[in-house]
Amino acid sequence: MAERLEGKVAVVTGANRGIGRGTALCLAEEGADVLVNFRTHAQEAAEVVKQIEVLGRRALAWQADVAERDQVKAMIHGAMKHFGRIDIAVANAAWSARRPVVEAHWEDVQRTIAVTQFGVFHTCQFAAQRMVERGQGGKIVIISSIHAEFPFPTSGAYNMAKAGVNHLARTMAAELAQHRINVNVINPGWIDTPGERVYASEEELQRAGRRIPWKRMGTERDIGRSVVFLASDDADYITGSTLRVDGGFMLGLTLPKVETE
Repeated sequence: MAERLEGKVAVVTGANRGIGRGTALCLAEEGADVLVNFRTHAQEAAEVVKQIEVLGRRALAWQADVAERDQVKAMIHGAMKHFGRIDIAVANAAWSARRPVVEAHWEDVQRTIAVTQFGVFHTCQFAAQRMVERGQGGKIVIISSIHAEFPFPTSGAYNMAKAGVNHLARTMAAELAQHRINVNVINPGWIDTPGERVYASEEELQRAGRRIPWKRMGTERDIGRSVVFLASDDADYITGSTLRVDGGFMLGLTLPKVETE
């Protein structure tokens, strides 16, 4: 069976670990060449590049902080120069600090918005410009979160940023339909990534996973395979949509039990 993304070039932000890593590898498995963006942990980015090359695809690691507009512009230019085209852009990079709004540090709020909201804007805008210039359509996928749907406590700035990029995606989808550029969003649920271990132990994560209706936390590949679908011709007639990939997490949310007298 032919690979769905044969001959395509993808740019994936935050692709050295977590969801970005899983997405980059899934795209490569389906035939895409990939620019692997990273800000820190260069060795992890190099390892992702090697894994993509083992699959027979081209890969390029590119260090850039997506919060820095000039760095994102240079990265997209670098992808064009190296690969000659950009067919797929996956805006995945995000950052957050968990505190209640009344206790939030302003520098953390600013960094969250700069990466999680403005970084997505920069990535999508510069990639879309190149796609429009080329005139052969394209696929833009924003990795958002169920935080855009539910006001999870201690995540005020992150919730706000994710809700914002979801609406950005719908706006861009409306504007870019004439250019046959699909713009869609994935809202992951609770995904098993290295970042989760900053806030919880392995035992706590396993226990939490069993509370999700699907009885496990999501994986990087669960999201990566969903990105592949939206980046392929199979999703040609889908734009401005949000795909929730959460194993039923949102369906399983319940109100706290009330003490009875």
